[in-house]
Amino acid sequence: MRTLKDKINSLSTTIFQMDNISIRPISCDEDLWYAVVECELTQEQKDLVNPAGFSIGRAFLNPEDNIPCIIRKNNTNIGYIVLRKWFDGSANSWSYYLDRNWQGYGYGRTAALIAINILKSADPEGMIKLSTESTNTKAHRLYSSIGFQQTGEMDGDDLVFQYIEVTNK
Repeated sequence: MRTLKDKINSLSTTIFQMDNISIRPISCDEDLWYAVVECELTQEQKDLVNPAGFSIGRAFLNPEDNIPCIIRKNNTNIGYIVLRKWFDGSANSWSYYLDRNWQGYGYGRTAALIAINILKSADPEGMIKLSTESTNTKAHRLYSSIGFQQTGEMDGDDLVFQYIEVTNK
C-alpha cells in the first residue's frame, strides 16, 4: 500500500504552486531553521496552533504520513505547513500558519487551496479533515469559504471540519 508520502512524491511539481505561492517539503537545514525558529506568530496565534517542532517531531516518528513543508512566496519563505494523515488514518489533513509579517494578503488562503489540490491529487477518493481551536474564528471563516463544513465531531477541544467539493472557490 502506497503511503501519503509516496503519493505526494509522485505528483507533478506544478500542483505545488498557485500564482506566486508554493509549498515544498523541508529539504535542508535552512528550511528547518526557518520553520522552527524564524517563522514568527502573533501572540494570539501561539495559543491557537501547534509549533512546527511538534509536527516535525511527528514526522520524525512517522515520516510516511507526515510531510513538513515550507510555504513560499516567489523565493521567500513565508510560512509552515505539514501535510499529514488524520490521526486515525481515515482522512488526510494539514496544519499551517504564516509568519506574522505575511498575514492579511491572501497567501494563507492560496496555500490552503494548494494543500487541497495536493491532497486531492494524491488521494482523489480520500477525505480531507482539519481541526482548529473553537476560538480560532479566522480559521473557521477561511475554511468555510474554501469548502469545509463543520462536522459536529471534536478532536479533543478542537472543532473538526471536512472538505466538501465545491465548484467556485
